[in-house]
Amino acid sequence: MVELADVDLSITLCGVRLPNPFVLASGILGTSDTLLEKAARLGAGAVTAKSAGLHPRTGHANPIVVDWGAGLINAVGLPNPGARREAELLAAAKARLAPLGVPLIASIFGGTPDEFAEVARIVLEAEPDILELNISCPNVHDEYGEPFAASCAGAVSVVEAVRPVCSVPLFVKLAPNVPNVGRIAADVVAAGADGITAVNTMPGMVIDVESGRPVLTNRSGGLSGPALKPIAVRCVYEIAQAVPGVPIIGTGGVTTGRDAAEMIMAGAWAVGVGSAVYYRGLEVFHSLRDELAAIVQHHRSTRVEELRGLAHRPRVASQEAVEP
Repeated sequence: MVELADVDLSITLCGVRLPNPFVLASGILGTSDTLLEKAARLGAGAVTAKSAGLHPRTGHANPIVVDWGAGLINAVGLPNPGARREAELLAAAKARLAPLGVPLIASIFGGTPDEFAEVARIVLEAEPDILELNISCPNVHDEYGEPFAASCAGAVSVVEAVRPVCSVPLFVKLAPNVPNVGRIAADVVAAGADGITAVNTMPGMVIDVESGRPVLTNRSGGLSGPALKPIAVRCVYEIAQAVPGVPIIGTGGVTTGRDAAEMIMAGAWAVGVGSAVYYRGLEVFHSLRDELAAIVQHHRSTRVEELRGLAHRPRVASQEAVEP
């Protein structure tokens, strides 16, 4: 019998070691060095800073986040201090995280491929462990138009611009609302991406029936939380089929260790945690680790990596089916 204490939850993403597969998702705690350190001390295996662009943004006016019953919907609007200040904040966070052995993931966005590259040059001065390209934010359409993640050509154009200036593992955050997410993943990997984050939030809308108006000031926003999980699991599964062996951070609706196990069995290497912080508090990372370790133990395994991709294995015919 495998003991819980013997279960190894550590993983490696493109040479970057994580003590466990749970990654604080971008935007949850901003880029505060003290909050990111707190998440690390409370059990996060890696932390992702909030996405930064070239210039400061205030984001959208309140209300920007609503709990609609089956998850959250948000249209925060990518508020950030701009790339230069972001680099300073990332450097402070890196100094706090490095002694803990918890990697820092920087996230960036831009209006053009060249702008993505310029932002990357600046934030990489802080020496984050991984760079994530947020090409899929669903709630800034009015300012930026169609997300780059909406097409293979758009996604590839950003990777081709950033790859020459990026000296750390490069992950691309894809959107769930596309006809073939696996094809887009394959194309960005061919263009130079090292890994995939899947997925961003799903566009949606909630209307206040008393006033007849959309609840969010931005009208539409991105759905996250439990309602997103089956969509995210399907996307991870398809991406794992399209780019076997490429690291995937599966993100979307992971609230329990069972949810995390689903993501990993679909092909994820690491698991993003966002809305679960709202539902269960920052202590959720400790709980998720214990819950996932129990599932690994149930499968008579000692390493979480042994669960990866189980859903892709051929079904074994039942004994009854093969008997004459």
